[in-house]
Amino acid sequence: MMLTQREREIIALLRRDPLSGPQAIADALGTTRAAVNVHLSNLGKKGAILGRGYILREENAVVVVGGANVDVKVRSLAPVRQRTSNPGRAGTTAGGVGRNIAENLARLGTPTHLIAAVGRDPAGERLLAETAAAGVRLDHVHRSAHPTGTYTAVLDADGDLVVAVADMAATEALAPEDLHPARELIAHADMLVLDGNLPAGVLAHAMDVAHTADVPVVMDPVSAPKAALLAPLLTARRPLLALTPNLDELRALLGHPVGDSEVEVTAAAATLHARGVRHVWVRLGARGSVLSTAGGDAMFLTAPPAEVADVTGAGDAMLAAFVHALLAGGEPLDAARYGHAAAALTVASPATVRPDLTPRLIEDTLTDPLTKPTGPAAETAPTAPDAAASSGDLTDPLTKPTGPDAETGTTAPTAPNGPDAAASSGDLTNASAQPSRTV
Repeated sequence: MMLTQREREIIALLRRDPLSGPQAIADALGTTRAAVNVHLSNLGKKGAILGRGYILREENAVVVVGGANVDVKVRSLAPVRQRTSNPGRAGTTAGGVGRNIAENLARLGTPTHLIAAVGRDPAGERLLAETAAAGVRLDHVHRSAHPTGTYTAVLDADGDLVVAVADMAATEALAPEDLHPARELIAHADMLVLDGNLPAGVLAHAMDVAHTADVPVVMDPVSAPKAALLAPLLTARRPLLALTPNLDELRALLGHPVGDSEVEVTAAAATLHARGVRHVWVRLGARGSVLSTAGGDAMFLTAPPAEVADVTGAGDAMLAAFVHALLAGGEPLDAARYGHAAAALTVASPATVRPDLTPRLIEDTLTDPLTKPTGPAAETAPTAPDAAASSGDLTDPLTKPTGPDAETGTTAPTAPNGPDAAASSGDLTNASAQPSRTV
């Protein structure tokens, strides 16, 4: 961390007594209170102290930059009749890929900051309150002139998606200059996680800040169309620690067809290694995933079994757990297994972010892989209507998974109604290809 000598002296005093006030610090250093206030302000800008009370920056802190929105699921009680009113049930939850990842990280105990765009409206206030309650730091959330983003899905009685509408104007309007107040925070993070929902200019700016400060970057492409837009950013000049595409996103990143065999997936990953990506973690749905590391072997991971309640958000949990394990010192392969277990636990819950997710719960799942993860008690999980189960052909599990999709990395022996292909997709033009993507 690039601190001045005086700033280091102040940090040392705060480590001994975090409740020290400016005057006490000034007396200890033989300087003035005004000078100390200037130094404290600079330490806050650099991310060395957080908010009021001079809370020191935690070790293994993660900054997540991505989307935050309200998810609304509406489900008809009978087959939908077009152009008329249909009785049904509705549920509203906090959502957004970046926000979901941040909440999962916080629930796992990783100090996490979220940078996202939220409107100055009641929906934004509720979204921030729920996210803060989960332990996510929100000091650098951008308050947009646009309304807080929403993702609304209308589901048939059997859970099939009828139509969905995503209003992500606040996220789409985010500009590189909106990240300037958080430059020092990003530069002093232990890891930066980026959500492919962001405009390309914002992604490039965040990657450049991280690269200059040697901060490792992990990116989720989110959807095939968005992967195609971020593909030009993947160069050796902007190296990534890890990229986590599914098969469709892998094709979009490369701009050409990629077969579903492990050999072809591994060859495709090698191309991304040459473009500066150290770990390429390709999610292959019910079959599992392939983790390819530059200069090393590609490893295939099977998906753990799970009782499927709702696959929405499982991929976000998978990435968050992967990052959490890496920061704890785990090897990439072990971190990927940790991610698979978190995904299995999440699809077993009706909540987008499982409210009782803990490292102990994941570790118990890993030590007893034959036990299907089950959901938390009904009183701990927010209610929301189920979305549709993705249809699939088990003879081709890589392209047509049954139950969880290419995002979740879980095996579902039986697949009750889970989210439809588009219930969490960031791209509505090809909803069936992305069953569990969240916007």
